[in-house]
Amino acid sequence: MKKLLQIAAAAVLLAQFGGVANAQDAWPSRSVTMVVPFPAGGNADVIAREISQHLTEKLGKTFVVENKSGAGGNIGGTYVAKAKPDGYTFLFSTPAPLALNKLMYKSMPYDPEAELQPVVLVSRSPLIIVTKPGGIKTVKELIEFAKANPGKLNVGHPGNGTLGHITTVFLQKLADVKVTDVPYRGTTPLMTDLLGGQIDVAIDFLTTYVPLVKDGKLNALAVTTTQPSFQLPTVPTATSVGLPGFDASAWYAVVAPKGTPDAIVNTVNKAVNEWLVSERGKKSLAQNGMDAIGGSPADLNAFIATELKKWAPLIKDAKIEL
Repeated sequence: MKKLLQIAAAAVLLAQFGGVANAQDAWPSRSVTMVVPFPAGGNADVIAREISQHLTEKLGKTFVVENKSGAGGNIGGTYVAKAKPDGYTFLFSTPAPLALNKLMYKSMPYDPEAELQPVVLVSRSPLIIVTKPGGIKTVKELIEFAKANPGKLNVGHPGNGTLGHITTVFLQKLADVKVTDVPYRGTTPLMTDLLGGQIDVAIDFLTTYVPLVKDGKLNALAVTTTQPSFQLPTVPTATSVGLPGFDASAWYAVVAPKGTPDAIVNTVNKAVNEWLVSERGKKSLAQNGMDAIGGSPADLNAFIATELKKWAPLIKDAKIEL
């Protein structure tokens, strides 16, 4: 009798674990939400939709993009951080909700490190340092002028707390200069004032400026990554023209609520990596000025840790708060 009870108990446990395994193996059994914490139409939204289409085709269920913008990305970040970790909610994000906001907001509604699980680092994109023709022509000239005229060089960026703002602070620290940083409400008014001569320099995401640089309407001093940009291959890197160690880039990643099963995380990771090396993926990233990265969830986790270590003291010293 005892033997029969043991066999029955074992059968129940096997059935339970088998049911869990089968449910996980069947993932996805319904549509999956890919949250973008910014408005529709931006780079993050465009790439998230491309990847979601690939995942839909690859995994057989619809991946739906939902834009939950606001609070510098924190609204979308919170939504995913608090979602059930069942593989049906993911976040496609820029550095802000995953790393930088934690360094700038006095309080956060979620902890990115504790409540979000890395899936894959998708891509990176450089920023650009640009001037109007007839003004400063090189990074060396910029540094020399700023040293000789503290606070007189007006450097515009697309807003307080943006990567352009942080990169402007980074430039001053590495070059040991003081400039007047001028925040704008986005790229369009920044570019308009640069073209009109109201500011001397702009530091912003590269892609929007490429046509103006190619047409000779703006002068590109440098890109902010350690490798040249494929969009402007003749423009030097900042590290090669007087700012060693200068490396700042926008990056895009997929994460999930903490506790999402490893099997699901690895499935999405594999599918996104396949998209990154596909012709469709390469074309989409190129059109948006991005370099494909890819790698494992552990690679993304290490990358985020590196970004936090790099930017934390800079943001603290500059007292950048949102």
